[in-house]
Order: sequence, then C-alpha cells, then structure tokens
Amino acid sequence: MSASTKRVSSHTRLGLHENIGQFALLVAVNGFVGAMVGMERTILPALAEQDFQVTGRTAMLSFIAVFGLTKAITNYAAGRFADRVGRKPLLMWGWALAAPVPVLLIWAPHWAWVLVANALLGVSQGLAWSMTVVMKIDLVGPARRGLATGLNECAGYVAVAVAAYATGWIASRAGLRPEPFYLGVAFVIAGVLLSLFVRETWGHSALEARSRDRGTDRMAADTPSREIFWRTTLTDRSLSSVSQAGFVNNLNDGMTWGLFPLLFAATGMDLAAIGVLVAIYPATWGLAQLATGALSDRIGRKWLIVSGMWTQAVGIAGVTMAHTFNGFAAGAVLLGIGTAMVYPTFIAVIGDVAHPDWRATSLGVYRFWRDAGYVAGALLAGAAADAFGLPVAIQLVAVLTFLSGVVVATRMSETRPQTITRQVA
Repeated sequence: MSASTKRVSSHTRLGLHENIGQFALLVAVNGFVGAMVGMERTILPALAEQDFQVTGRTAMLSFIAVFGLTKAITNYAAGRFADRVGRKPLLMWGWALAAPVPVLLIWAPHWAWVLVANALLGVSQGLAWSMTVVMKIDLVGPARRGLATGLNECAGYVAVAVAAYATGWIASRAGLRPEPFYLGVAFVIAGVLLSLFVRETWGHSALEARSRDRGTDRMAADTPSREIFWRTTLTDRSLSSVSQAGFVNNLNDGMTWGLFPLLFAATGMDLAAIGVLVAIYPATWGLAQLATGALSDRIGRKWLIVSGMWTQAVGIAGVTMAHTFNGFAAGAVLLGIGTAMVYPTFIAVIGDVAHPDWRATSLGVYRFWRDAGYVAGALLAGAAADAFGLPVAIQLVAVLTFLSGVVVATRMSETRPQTITRQVA
C-alpha cells in the first residue's frame, strides 16, 4: 500500500517526544515478546537430554533450527503484509500463536511436541517482534532511528536474560517441568493485554514518505517485492552487507543457545549457575543497546557494525579458552557488547536506505536472512560438535563471525542520514 492510500490524521506527528506514550507501550510489549524466548534458553538443552534422552548434538539443537526456520519465513511474510494490512493485526496474531507454546512445553510427552512448540514460537516472534520494530521506526522518524531500535532491542533482550535466569533458578529448585513454563503463561497474558492498547502506525510511515525526497535513488512505492528482496539480499551494497552480517550474528546466537549450556554443564555447573551465565550474554546485549543504538546516530553505522562483529568473535573464542565461571562470564560479556554494537545498527541501516513505502518489506527480507542464521547455526554447530567436540564447533563460529566483519568493512557504505552514499553492486 502506498503512502497516498494510508490515512494520515491531522494529529499525526513524527518524533520520540511526540509519541512517547505509544513508544513506551511498545517497549513494554517487546519485553514480553523477548521473555517468551528467554524461558527456553537455559533449560531446553537439559530437557532434551534428561526428559527425552536426545543425545546427538545435531538432533538436540533441532528445536533451534525449527524456531529459526519458521521465524525467518514469518519475518519475510510479516514485512510484506505489514505494508498491506497494517501493523497491529500482525502483532495480535503473534500473541495468539504464542499462547499454546508454554502449554505444549509443560505437557509434551515426546520431543516432537517441543519442535511443534518452537515452530509456533518462531511464527509468533516473527510477527510480534517484527511489528514492534516497524512501529517504533514509524513513530520516531529518521532522526532518532538508531535510538528507537536500540530501545526496542534492549527491552527484548533484557527480558530474554531475565526469563533465562528465572527459569534456570526455578528449574534448579522445582525441576525442569512444569514450574519454569508457568512464567510463559503469565508472559502471554501480559503481552496480550498491553497490545490491546497499541495504536496502528501506518499513518506515521505515510507522513514520513510524503516528506521524503522522491528524486533520490530510492525505488518507487510500487516496485515489485521480488526486486526489494534481491536488492536487500544481494545488489544493494549496504542492505546486503547487513543481511549477511545479521545471518552470521544469529548463526552464532543459535550456537550459543544450544552449545553454551552444554559446555558449562560439562564443567560440573548446576542449572542455577548455568542460568546466570546464559543470562549474562543477552543482559549485556540488551542493556548496552541503550548506548549503541543512539551512538550509531552520532558516529555512523558501518564501523560500529565492523567492530561489533570482531568483538563478538573475540568473546566467542574467549569462552572456549575459559575453564571457570569468571572466564565464561568475561567471554559472555564481550559477546554481548559486540552484539549490542551491531543489532540495532543493522535495523537502522535498513531504515536509512529503504523508502518508508517499502521499508517494512525490506526489513522483513533482512529479518528473514538474519533468523535463517538460527537454522545454519543449529545445524553447523550440532554437526561440528558431534564430529569434533564442543570447543572446535564454537571456535569455527568465531572464525565465521570475524570474516563477516571483513565483508562489511570492504563492501558496505556509510548510511547515516547526512552522509548517505549509496552504491549498487
């Protein structure tokens, strides 16, 4: 749908201050969206081994692959439909599909039920998280885009950390099921209730589109979605650079989700200690985005992404060289800082380059590739761990992360407003 057919109220204004109420509400909503993922991060690998006797690393990490695949596909579809039917309906559908997830995990008699739960969780996240991002970008306009994405991702990943710690603590005292997943029921109820008060932001994107210079090298609003797909994937140097870096970023996140708890458990740590370690990474990632999102608005996007990918690589490698709680924690902090440097900045780049009329579609393509990284991470890390052991599998991912930073350094242009220099391969 083009800007001309979207309704723009005379009261519609762009800016964080002008929309602070709705913006804050969306921050809270995304906190509960993130918490739904966090409830799994500490205990599902242990659940696979202890309750379902899943032993192979590749089979064990299948729940991450299923989650990543469904989330990636949904991200792409959500981006396209958000530009056609609006943002709020997709947000509500996301919560509707999240509702059965904790119930399935509580009652699952077979590992297949866990995979079904993660397929639903992936679709839910692809709808709900995507819409909170798009709606915040709609509200604030171009000047505070990095800050907006930083706040959104901060809320989501701090909630991931809190839920990961909480479920690990509960599981260490009450067992792996059902008590830890009661939190998921509460998250769904709270998320749905808050989302009912969210207002549609179509009009804000239309207002920005009207004020944007149509004479620059931006595609027209009626450009076919396949052209947007290929431009975001390959032909636009900046868009495609962040798509590949996002893919590798979530490849390493998928690896940490599946292998880090197993690596920590191999040292004899209990679930409470593992829960703390698992929480350190997303907590650092989430909180640091309060600074890094706004920082990208000041210093630019490109080199923040490059240095962030390289910092991640050092953090991942550091975990494989550690043997104590403090060593593991130091590596997790570095990984979290590096991820915070890139995550909101990726989205800000999409917002910089994509025209408001097709921004949600381009963001959906980026998020498709980014979350396809979960599938690659689960399969690659699982196969490598089965063949060579946990440390080698983790080190391989560190190398890939470093190389991704090299690609951004050599291919991407700076996109921050006032300094846009677009290049097409």
